[in-house]
Amino acid sequence: MKAFPLAGVNYTEGMEYSDPARLIERCIEGDDQAIEIFVRRHETDIFRLAFSVLQDSSEAHEAAQDTFITALKALPNYQERSSLKAWLCTIALNVSRNRLRKRKVVEKLHHTLTVVFQIETRKQPTLEESVIETEKEKAVWNALNELDEKHRMIMVLRYFQELAIREIAEILSLSEGTVHSRLHTARERLRIALKEIHGDKV
Repeated sequence: MKAFPLAGVNYTEGMEYSDPARLIERCIEGDDQAIEIFVRRHETDIFRLAFSVLQDSSEAHEAAQDTFITALKALPNYQERSSLKAWLCTIALNVSRNRLRKRKVVEKLHHTLTVVFQIETRKQPTLEESVIETEKEKAVWNALNELDEKHRMIMVLRYFQELAIREIAEILSLSEGTVHSRLHTARERLRIALKEIHGDKV
């Protein structure tokens, strides 16, 4: 991955890039100094946003790098309907959420499904109860893993990330109706798969 140099800019020379439109134009042309100034101008905001999602400085730094790489490639298509900062933040949020999804999906799935199905855990279970709970947990994991990626992802974004339907639709480039439909399908498939363990309570 290309790492952008984040030091050494001569800001006296950089005065010619004070106009955002001019800076964007020069970045598109591949001007190294313009690109460096562009990155430095926004790096703090982008890093903070990435860190707020990932809670890990190393991953946040990588997410910021990915954000600028993506943004620089997309600059020719940037339109000023939204501010440049808002546009960059949208990219950073998507990059960070994708990283978080990949990192957290496995370790948080049990918590997610506990919320969805209100599976009660006991603080001091007997040996027999422990065996039963272990069987339930395995069933939950197996059921989730049986879902295809598009339905599993909907569950994670909705119940782990606690995102609104509108946000999920935007992130996955789907209509809100499609998100509702996939969410309903995913929940029903899980309910059916877990019915043998939970009986009529599922």
